[in-house]
Amino acid sequence: MEPSHGEISIRRQCQLLGLPRSSWYYQPALASELNLELMQLIDEQYMKTPFYGRRRMTAWLRRQGYEVNPKRVRRLMRLMGLAGITFRPKTSQKSPEHKIHPYLLRGCAIERANQVWCADITYIPMVCGYMYLVAIMDWWSRYVLAWRLSNTLERFFCLEALEDALGQGRPQIFNTDQGAQFTSLDFTTRLEEAGIRISMDGRGCVFDNIFIERLWRSLKYEHVYLYQHETVPDLHLGLAAYFHFYNHERPHQALAYATPAEAHRVTL
Repeated sequence: MEPSHGEISIRRQCQLLGLPRSSWYYQPALASELNLELMQLIDEQYMKTPFYGRRRMTAWLRRQGYEVNPKRVRRLMRLMGLAGITFRPKTSQKSPEHKIHPYLLRGCAIERANQVWCADITYIPMVCGYMYLVAIMDWWSRYVLAWRLSNTLERFFCLEALEDALGQGRPQIFNTDQGAQFTSLDFTTRLEEAGIRISMDGRGCVFDNIFIERLWRSLKYEHVYLYQHETVPDLHLGLAAYFHFYNHERPHQALAYATPAEAHRVTL
């Protein structure tokens, strides 16, 4: 990107790069350098030991030489949307005013693409801040249909990802956690208008949305922790490259070493 380019506008540059113009103007959420360092360490350790709550995480950080107290670690983990008690991230916080739909996948045989889609949100560390990432995945093929970045946990980036995914097909069931972004009237109404049944994870059930949790682990170890993006446009381009690699080039053991894109096409 060249903001001062005399002939090509920022709008046109974004179009040529396939970068949403809103992503160019995003600013990563800010925090102190020490807090960012601690959050990076917490995120990496959480990928290894998601059962660590604030006390164990505090003890682990102290063993790494950081003089931190449980109150600070709890605040940072809440900011990141992490909780050790339920063995899974809590970037999506539940809203008591929203309707919670039952979990529909228990005992359900998933046998083809576009039978079940799932969605989740994760925290993405950056050199000078952090962002939040939502992804929508086909449960059977592990194909990532759509994703969006945001510097807040407002529901709008989830709605944008949903519209993108629905432009590629319709699942019978859409499964999420009970976060406010997914239980919002805007999100559930759009699914119902498309004739899609809504399924939501049981409270504290770690394995209800396990496949997208595995996606986050792969994404962070294979890309995010390796490249340490400094700007949001750089992060966006990096994620676009990774998801193309993940969908079209990366063999998946559970798919007999086919790629998600190959598995997705076979059953369409």
